[in-house]
Amino acid sequence: MRVNPDWLIPQWPAAARVRALCTTRAGGVSHAPYDSLNLGEHVGDEPQAVAANRETLVRAIGVRPVFLSQLHGTKVLTLTPDSAHGTAADASLTAQPELACAVMVADCMPVLLTNAQGTVVAAAHAGWRGLAGQGGAGILESTLGALAAAGAPSGIMAWLGPCIGPQTFEVGDDVREAFTAQDRAAQTLFRPLTPGKWLADLPGLARLRLRGAGVQQIFGNDGSQPWCTLSNPGRYFSHRRDRVSGRMAACIWLA
Repeated sequence: MRVNPDWLIPQWPAAARVRALCTTRAGGVSHAPYDSLNLGEHVGDEPQAVAANRETLVRAIGVRPVFLSQLHGTKVLTLTPDSAHGTAADASLTAQPELACAVMVADCMPVLLTNAQGTVVAAAHAGWRGLAGQGGAGILESTLGALAAAGAPSGIMAWLGPCIGPQTFEVGDDVREAFTAQDRAAQTLFRPLTPGKWLADLPGLARLRLRGAGVQQIFGNDGSQPWCTLSNPGRYFSHRRDRVSGRMAACIWLA
């Protein structure tokens, strides 16, 4: 890969044929407020700029990424060479080489997954709604189930990308209840702010869900300030900070 030096490359013990990265704002042609590497077609940026930015990503990774129409749900799409951009789903997986699973983010958390053998990869878009899901089953549980069905029942490892951090992610009672009603351990991941308001630890909640599903190897975002999208305007897009914002992409594929 020949990638922009500002982009994030996961540091994890994935198999040699597993490739992954997460873009930042750097390396594109979009003008403010989408400056510069906006990869989202749906945020009001000039279509020609988005197309040029996506081509920059393709040239960097050398494979075709498949972008989803993300709905903050729990649907997982299995990619094939015929998969089209814009299919409604919040995660994708594939065992096909040279086809990249991709999720776009600008405060929500991207989660990249693979098995120890490097035979299948997946990318999930984990905002709080998708992460909480229904009845304790959210996007991560759905993605892990799809990985098991694809022949990767164990040895799963995960990498958590940048997201809004636990010092800035203000939520209401409804968000806290969505997690704590299913798992009392989630109570420790909400810090009281004002009556009815909490600071939520999104990477901590993702780790809790992953460990609860049996994933022990978890890398990347530890909740510290350098990973926070809202707190680092020069590096990351943030919808909550800017309202009008571009999108970054986390991609994973098999060489």
